[in-house]
Amino acid sequence: MSVAVIRFPGTLDHESAARAVAGAGLEPCYAWHADDALPVGTEAVVIPGGFSYGDHLRSGAIASRAPIMESILELAEQEAPVLGICNGFQILCESGLLPGALRPNASLSFICRQAELEVADDTTPWTGGVDAGAVLSIPIKHHDGAWVGDPGAGRVVLRYRGENPNGSVDAVAGIANAAGNVMGLMPHPEEACDALLGSTDGRALFSALAGAV
Repeated sequence: MSVAVIRFPGTLDHESAARAVAGAGLEPCYAWHADDALPVGTEAVVIPGGFSYGDHLRSGAIASRAPIMESILELAEQEAPVLGICNGFQILCESGLLPGALRPNASLSFICRQAELEVADDTTPWTGGVDAGAVLSIPIKHHDGAWVGDPGAGRVVLRYRGENPNGSVDAVAGIANAAGNVMGLMPHPEEACDALLGSTDGRALFSALAGAV
């Protein structure tokens, strides 16, 4: 399965995302924001984290208008899996692929720490094989990570367990569209795929994708 990892000016986590994809037995390939189309054969997309366009105007707003997004929108309409991580989540919300928006954390400060997440929906391409109620330990690193919106407008996939670190509505850490194929989350599963980093729980999301095809 070929998975396109999208790069924008300011993207930081593309290499970690590509390694996580490859670690699940999938084939990562990079796509640039100015490309008119996704690489031939693309079956899924990962939009990694970082600070696209320096977060100017509003986090993810400029990136959501990039040429490559039209192809991503078309692929999503075909119910292909699309994952947005941190800044990628912001881009998906700004593009209208996901409901709601991301505002500054309640503390108005940058947060970088390990977080516990509870799986609320185990029927998406990103959580298949992970039991609902399972707890994953995955790091967060963001300033504008508090999701606001109507949880009923999509499918809540992951919630913060215990402490709600950023003030997100309904403790949402990750949400999917109604079809379940497009998901955004603020935590970084690609940074939880190696025991040397303290957790391998992030592998579950990428392994689920491999099992969904």
